[in-house]
Amino acid sequence: EVNLNIGCPSNRVQNGGFGAYLMAKKELVAECINSISNNIKIPVSIKTRIGIDNHDSFEFLEEFINVVSKAGCETFIIHARKAILQGLSPKENRKIPPLNYKRVYKIKENFPHLNIIINGGFTKLDQIKSQLKYVDGVMIGRAAYQNPFLLAKIDNLIFNSNETNKTRRNILIKYKNYAEQQMRKGVNLRNLTRHLIGLYQGEPGARKYRQMLSGVVPKNNFHFFDEIIKTII
Repeated sequence: EVNLNIGCPSNRVQNGGFGAYLMAKKELVAECINSISNNIKIPVSIKTRIGIDNHDSFEFLEEFINVVSKAGCETFIIHARKAILQGLSPKENRKIPPLNYKRVYKIKENFPHLNIIINGGFTKLDQIKSQLKYVDGVMIGRAAYQNPFLLAKIDNLIFNSNETNKTRRNILIKYKNYAEQQMRKGVNLRNLTRHLIGLYQGEPGARKYRQMLSGVVPKNNFHFFDEIIKTII
């Protein structure tokens, strides 16, 4: 899948004419979607916001979806906040504009043939499951990165899986095997461990775990994960 990001509120988007700025250029976005779709064989999706600056009505979002979907985009990942391009940083744009889930629900009602995925503010599994009554899917961003074990029960909760062995220990053991394969290919150990920082969030030994990960040196150490598992678990 190719995803076109029309939701980024970076300070550079207005000067560069990309990201969330493009919500105000729906015809141009439609041209991009049409061109991409005609030159690849995989789906094209769009990540967007519910509006930008003063373009904050449901009608604005509805027209954007209408025009762009007719160009060939069938999947829209909608962050349920508007982007404020003047006065807020990208970090502030992830928190300050209020969430408006109902606007995304209404888009799904008006475009039942499209795949509508909601994003923004979801940190708990029951929140995620409840959204599936209104939309086709939920995108989790920062919450999954900060606490990746949040996803351990997703298959059981959403897809009726019966798997019961998704413990932090088992995840580390499986990741150890993967990491060793990658290191043999020349991948740096630090690049393999940096995304594991949040695995033990809120658990006993989490501080020691983070300290060990943060202390990884660039030189690859094939015994590193054995040391982690022995020390933390």
